[in-house]
Formats: sequence, structure tokens, C-alpha cells
Amino acid sequence: MEKITSLQNPKIKDAARLHDRKERRETDLFLIEGYRELLRCVQAKQTIQTLFFCPEFFLGDNERSLMAQTGATLIECSKEVFAKLSYRDRPDGLIAVAPQLHRTLDDLATMLSKKKTAPFLVIAESIEKPGNLGTILRSCDAAGVDGVIVCDPTTDIHNPNVVRSSVGTLFTQFVVEAKSEETLRFLKQKGISIVAATPHAKLTFTKADFTGPLAIAVGTEQIGLTDAWMQKADIQVRIPMFGMADSLNVASATTLVLYEVIRQRTSP
Repeated sequence: MEKITSLQNPKIKDAARLHDRKERRETDLFLIEGYRELLRCVQAKQTIQTLFFCPEFFLGDNERSLMAQTGATLIECSKEVFAKLSYRDRPDGLIAVAPQLHRTLDDLATMLSKKKTAPFLVIAESIEKPGNLGTILRSCDAAGVDGVIVCDPTTDIHNPNVVRSSVGTLFTQFVVEAKSEETLRFLKQKGISIVAATPHAKLTFTKADFTGPLAIAVGTEQIGLTDAWMQKADIQVRIPMFGMADSLNVASATTLVLYEVIRQRTSP
């Protein structure tokens, strides 16, 4: 098994470049770091090309078993080399290089056609911070959302910090990247109501009817949803605010609304 101890090794340099969005776009590859993230990737049967590992950073006894399940080319690294690849303050010794997975609205339509329950989607429009986008994916996984459509993305879904903050739920969610215009057409064609979350709405989110086919739409951290979404929304809802702040973090707000959907759909 190959072991790399030089920071100048071409394989290390190529992998490190995947921290950059331009390099990810050109190669159609991305990085997956962390045991839990890699585990969910393997469980989702995502292809993995190369796995760099450093036993000195392992946190437990299950890493080698997981490595064997990846089907990837295994490359051991020294601590210094692995630290160069890692984007974490506390690495746990596993970083994979994998091809990106691209799904379309047609793929989403096919998936939804097989479900017997009312569609439950989330629209994330132009979310800027990778941590927020990853946290939204994590909440969607917990809430049993059918799919997430990332519209007019500012942060690409394969950003290492999206993978990290999603704790690997990027691989458990049906994620599509699309333009707002085509997504709006898609939702109308499928009869899926758009719920716009905005602090300016009159209707409190707990008073809205979330039992039918719906897509919860949330917008940018700074300005919220654009006019295109606000004008096309079937319902606008707000989360009550009782302090000095005029809005919640977008990921926190999304989570609250998702669990109201669950409450309404599971209450006797």
C-alpha cells in the first residue's frame, strides 16, 4: 500500500486543490472528510475514487472496517501530509476523493412519482454560507423531507464545509441544483404549493395548512427570498419574534417550519 510523506507529492497537490470551487467544477470531483460523512457516503453507494488516511488521527476502531467497504484506492499519509489535505481543526484521519453526483428536476419527478404521500420539499434559494446549507440538509434528513432543490446556488453543494456541516446527509437527501425559473415551473406542473418563509408575512407558520403537497422556500441570509419566489408563493408564513432581532438564522428558521409540517402530518 502506498504511503505518502512528501507535501510535494502530485496526488496530494491534486486533492488539496479540490478545496477550491473552480477546481471542483473543472474536475467534477470533491472531498469527503470524516468518519460519519464517509459512512453515509458508503451507505448511499456513492462512488469513491481515492481514500487518504492517517491512522495517527483515528478516533476509534471502526475506521479500517469502513475503509475496506469503500472500494477505493487506499493511500496512507503522514500526519504532516494529512494535515495539509484536511480542512478541519481536529482531523479524524479519513479524506476521500469522489465524483460529484448531479441530479435533475426530471430525476426528482421520477422519485416523487413512486411515493404515496404528499410531496414534502425544501427550496434553498441562493444560500451563501456553506454551514447554513449543510445544516439545512441535516434538518431535512431529520424531518424526512423528500427532496431539496438548491436554486441559483451561491455555494455549491460539494463545498467541503457543506459536506461537513451536513454530517454526511448530503448523501442521504435527494438534492437537486436548478434555476429558480425552471423550479417554479416544475412546482406548478406538479401541483406543489409554495410556502415562502419571511419575517414580513402576516400568517404565523403554525396557523398554515401544511398537510398537502408543498415546498418550503427559504432565501438568502441577508435579504431572504427574491421577488420571483415571493410573488409566486401560495402562502407566506412568519415565525414570531419577541426580542430585538428581526429574523432567525436561515437554517434555524427552516428547521422550525419543517417540524411544524411533521407535527401537522403526524398528529392524530
